[in-house]
Amino acid sequence: MESALNPYSPGSGRRPFELAGRQSEIDAFDLLLAKTRQRRPDRGIVLHGLRGVGKTVLLNEFRRQAEHAGFMVVSLEGRDAEGGPKAIRAKLARNLLQAGRKLNRRGAGTRLVAALGSIASFSAKLGVTGIDIGVNLNHGRADSGSIEVDLEELIEDLCEALAENRSGLIFIIDEMQDLDDGLIAALLSAQHLANQREWPFYIAGAGLPNLPSVLAEARSYAERIFNYRSIGALTREAAEAALVVPASRHGARYVPQAKDLLLDASGGYPYFLQEYGYAAWETAPEKTVTVEDATVAVAIGQAQLDQGFFPSRWKRASNAEKAFLRLMAMDGDAGSSTSELARRAEKKQSSMTQTRSSLIEKGIIYAPALGTVAFTVPGMAEYVQRLSE
Repeated sequence: MESALNPYSPGSGRRPFELAGRQSEIDAFDLLLAKTRQRRPDRGIVLHGLRGVGKTVLLNEFRRQAEHAGFMVVSLEGRDAEGGPKAIRAKLARNLLQAGRKLNRRGAGTRLVAALGSIASFSAKLGVTGIDIGVNLNHGRADSGSIEVDLEELIEDLCEALAENRSGLIFIIDEMQDLDDGLIAALLSAQHLANQREWPFYIAGAGLPNLPSVLAEARSYAERIFNYRSIGALTREAAEAALVVPASRHGARYVPQAKDLLLDASGGYPYFLQEYGYAAWETAPEKTVTVEDATVAVAIGQAQLDQGFFPSRWKRASNAEKAFLRLMAMDGDAGSSTSELARRAEKKQSSMTQTRSSLIEKGIIYAPALGTVAFTVPGMAEYVQRLSE
């Protein structure tokens, strides 16, 4: 089939042609925006799940929804390769400045222009300059040097002005579990205060399965200020739609056995579906994808995953960490007991604590419960097993 018409989009955060199985999350966010326009405050939304399930795609969809509704939207990603917490806070300041500049250029009202001065104050205090948003600093607001105090004052000033236009402020935060403790606590405090005072401020965050527990450790009330949504593999019906509908729009089809082969190989994970669908389209000579085509596509798709998706995690691990991962891979994707891993390694459990912590910090594994660890990426155990063969 013609490569230029390939309707599948493998890659991190790329919106698939058919965003199947996620309508309830999209509807929940749309309801949040609608209630805000009616001045009926609601809770923020937190998505949590393994990598490759489409959390970033959903956050991007939320951003589009909010921007289309005229809300002020500020995006942030928790993970930063260099610079640590200081770099993340500087990114937040820059993104606030850029969002403020857009608002001001669209003809913001007098009160909103005044509120934008708090963004300028907040950013200047963090040493972020060079982005002129056309306002003066609000001296004495959002410039104390305390991230918690300054965020609360900034959000209060913006929300009171935005509410006049039945609008609000949305923070879109990906990899939220990787924010530093101080910034997480400040964001949660701001969201809690916004809920109490009915400010139209909402966090739409996403992260690994342990994100709810990370937030609860930072603030005990975190479990009550968000609408938590677990994002996992698609149902069989949704996975079939994600695979079949894009092809059908171009007059292509899968024979039942070929479709089942690709669905089984993907495990219902959106990232894998896009990879296998893309390979099937490139492999099939005709607009009917046969079992033979699908078999080749699975081999090609898996090879592609083994060259990019999985190695990006594996290569970040040290030799000691790779040995730890090999022990974990014996249990598959279900997770491993840390005491059992120590027994297999013939080591004391305490001697493996640093390795475990380092792998968690690198985002390769996470702790779903006390005394257990699991891979953050579906299929990682099988990949590690393949490396050992």
